[in-house]
Amino acid sequence: MRRFGIFVFWCSITVVPPLQPAAVGQEKRPDIVFILADDLGYGDLGCYGREDISTPNLDGLAKRGVRFTAHYANGAECTPTRAAFLTGRYQQWIGGLECAIGTGNVGRYDDAIRLAEESDLGLPSETPTIAKALKQAGYRTAITGKWHLGYEPKFSPHLQGFDRTFYCIGGGMGYFHYLDNLAYHNLFRDGQPIKADGYATDLFTNAAVRELSYGDDQPLFLYLPYTCPHSPFQGPDESFGQPVEVDSPRWKQGSAPPDVYRAMIERMDEGIGKVVESVQQRDARTGRDTLIIFASDNGGTKSARNTPLSGIKGSTYEGGIRVPAIAVWPKHIAEATTCDVPCLTFDFTKSIADAAGASFPPSHELDGVDILSQLDVEAERVLYWRKPRGDQIWKGVRSGNWKYVARVKGTTEQDWLFDLSGDIAEEHDLKAQQPKLHAQLRDLYETWEAKTRQNRRGRP
Repeated sequence: MRRFGIFVFWCSITVVPPLQPAAVGQEKRPDIVFILADDLGYGDLGCYGREDISTPNLDGLAKRGVRFTAHYANGAECTPTRAAFLTGRYQQWIGGLECAIGTGNVGRYDDAIRLAEESDLGLPSETPTIAKALKQAGYRTAITGKWHLGYEPKFSPHLQGFDRTFYCIGGGMGYFHYLDNLAYHNLFRDGQPIKADGYATDLFTNAAVRELSYGDDQPLFLYLPYTCPHSPFQGPDESFGQPVEVDSPRWKQGSAPPDVYRAMIERMDEGIGKVVESVQQRDARTGRDTLIIFASDNGGTKSARNTPLSGIKGSTYEGGIRVPAIAVWPKHIAEATTCDVPCLTFDFTKSIADAAGASFPPSHELDGVDILSQLDVEAERVLYWRKPRGDQIWKGVRSGNWKYVARVKGTTEQDWLFDLSGDIAEEHDLKAQQPKLHAQLRDLYETWEAKTRQNRRGRP
């Protein structure tokens, strides 16, 4: 990577139970497309109530499949959710990835800082991933979009099970000049920086369309994690002729110009429309039914619309972790379905593996469930979150409709208890009225944390 300034030579609908998939072998295995937005707010799409942003393609997917109303990201920031999706497990099992990796490979809490100093901050290449599992099951695998799981070459996605890779290596990247907010180049292929021209959202869309255009004899897993609408806030007609300055307010996540934010999301939706069209053309050629899943990696920033939720990206309030999610699978998921069952990103990992007939090593037990086969099943599950950054830690537990939230800053800790069945905005703390339940959820959290939170050297 080189500094900017030096020339670069590198190359309210009732839930309808879904149809159950036929046993693998009785029909062609599906192509799978997993699309991830970056910092998209819970209420940023038309199908989630937003009226001033036009998202006809995502709204159309919601009409063709299932729209989730209680889907949660595994993390309150970028890196953790991506780690959980790829591994199918809580990111805490890995170490160092509970918080977004800072620009330039910076660790932002104790474990991550230590690993960065040891040049070991990222997703280890020996870790089982959904891409490896699908590849072993006979799938062609590709990523086009944001990686954010390690800057060191040894963490590159082509070592994680992806046959073809085209990606942004870090957390944020200018949409025309591909530099981050420290002016380092961010666009890579197979661990090497590359040159390109065009709007980043379009580049990732076009690469995805290319992946869908060939290799019809082999099922495809396409991971399409857009950088949109993460800062810098830059619309498709705002190349400026030069990179976004490192001190530009466009990098500030909570200060997007509304018209620019709108244009960014609408361009992503337009791109998703092109991907869906390519999927339909491929299905017609191959006779497969493609499973398409869309979600966001965490809640929206102050620039987003998280209504009716409280909190923003970075916190374990609902607005920091509850996100839009949609799944479409013709003949397997009924159209115009709404799922109110609480679920997490890594549930999609399990769903994808089951749909493809893929498996992980026995020693790598998945934490998720196949949510696509349980859209109307209120299972007895407890969901957990932990996000450290600096001297602050956000914690969260959801059990049924009850949610425990805690915030530790230095030596001070605050916690709350909410009943989401009547208080989705988390306005009424019921800790005093429900002391036993509050203690129970707190104890559940502490037990989970002691079990899962570790690093690659096994130290708690």
